[in-house]
Amino acid sequence: MLIRKAELKDIDAILYLLRDVLEIHAKIRPDIFVSGHTKYTKEELINKLNGNDYFIYVATIDDKVVGHIMYYIETPSFTHTMKPNKTLFIDDLEVNSNYRGQGIGRALFDFIMEEAKRLDCYNITLNEWEGNDGARKFYEKLGLKPQKTTLEYIL
Repeated sequence: MLIRKAELKDIDAILYLLRDVLEIHAKIRPDIFVSGHTKYTKEELINKLNGNDYFIYVATIDDKVVGHIMYYIETPSFTHTMKPNKTLFIDDLEVNSNYRGQGIGRALFDFIMEEAKRLDCYNITLNEWEGNDGARKFYEKLGLKPQKTTLEYIL
């Protein structure tokens, strides 16, 4: 397996993965997520690949994209109540369902941990939707712990 910076040739494979994870979310929260779509369009992904503040890496096996990780760096607005820590925020981490359980997600996370250290980040954060038990177990196995909780009341 190889982890490398995503290229334009990877866009369709990334869109496939984004569609796959959106379907998981649409089953959990059909009141929020629209089945049959992706988090980003092809044009948005191309813009992200060509930008300077958003990063996409892919995991490949025999040159086939089997997973990806997308991230950006956050620096909270300074207030007198919070320290100005730099955070690596994982916007998306997905492994093709046919390749799960083979250590690919772990390898992507290990890669991003090294990236966060290189960038002198204080921590790594991500959002995980309630009800996505497989993701929750995976992240707990990696050592992630809840930082804060968003609660809702549906009207």
